[in-house]
Amino acid sequence: MKILNLYACLGGNRYKWNEVKEDIEVTAVELDPELARLYQERFPNDTVIIADAHQYLLEHFKEFDFIWSSPPCPTHSKIRVTQKNRSTFIHKYPNMKLYEEILFLENFFDGKYCIENVNPYYTPLIPAQKRGRHLYWTNFEIPKNLGSRKIEGTLCKTTNEVKKLCDFHQYDFYQYKGKQRKDKIARNLVDYEVGKTIFETMLNVEEKDMKQIKLF
Repeated sequence: MKILNLYACLGGNRYKWNEVKEDIEVTAVELDPELARLYQERFPNDTVIIADAHQYLLEHFKEFDFIWSSPPCPTHSKIRVTQKNRSTFIHKYPNMKLYEEILFLENFFDGKYCIENVNPYYTPLIPAQKRGRHLYWTNFEIPKNLGSRKIEGTLCKTTNEVKKLCDFHQYDFYQYKGKQRKDKIARNLVDYEVGKTIFETMLNVEEKDMKQIKLF
């Protein structure tokens, strides 16, 4: 199975996939060179490409059986509304690349896909499956419960936030030496249990589809 992992970051969603299926070929696309380097260290058998994930999807989607995309979420987040009266606040349009990818995969991709983002400050323009604080656009039904793991206590504005997230994600974020904030990267990483549950669900759907094809 050939898989495309877009906006790969440090591969939180991908971390447990090999526990579900060993024979997978993963191509990860990440724009930040330092994140790409660390991802490659974490998953040495994956193909890692430093590129614009949005453009790469358009040019290569036909090469894959399953596509996971986690486009940047800050311009959609409810946090923007809570911060709008701050003197340092900068107004930004919501990044519509999220909806471009949803519409594109829905209409042109023959495989299975999952696009993940935050629950936004506005009513979603395209209906999604809401699970916790996140939305998932897929062409298969995902479980109501994607995982039971939780971080104890409040993360934001605590001195040990990154340390807590290191423990939660089983990854040392202090290795990162790039230009982005470590806490931002750590917060944005997909929970590996969520990634594993969705991946396992997708495989079960694929297997059922193949059996139905053989029957007819």
